[in-house]
Amino acid sequence: MASLSTTASSLSTLRTSRSANTSRPHVDFSSLRRLQPRRRLLQVSCKAKPETIQTVIEVVTKTLDTSKDAEIKGHTKFEDLGADSLDQVELVMAREEEFDITLEEEGAEAITTVEEAADLIEKTLAKANA
Repeated sequence: MASLSTTASSLSTLRTSRSANTSRPHVDFSSLRRLQPRRRLLQVSCKAKPETIQTVIEVVTKTLDTSKDAEIKGHTKFEDLGADSLDQVELVMAREEEFDITLEEEGAEAITTVEEAADLIEKTLAKANA
């Protein structure tokens, strides 16, 4: 019994000394905000004009015969619209016809989204007008 009361009293002493002596260091987490990635640094921006993007969307809609319900945006991938490799070639030809330009094969093969297509078109138009 004596050992039990000794243990209980030392435990209570430990608790009180612990609570009396706890001075937890204050940690300031506000500096961690600087470590988080900033959205504006990670966003990919399209250099093309909104009119060019809209025209590309219209060409894609007509060429792929997508439904009116399909929502096509700048970031939409042609693959997501069900375009296979033959459709990709038809899209390149339709864009060339619509904008009266000739797209380089290397650049045209790398296009996967509406924005990329619009960027390439504007780049090609700028070269032609220079």
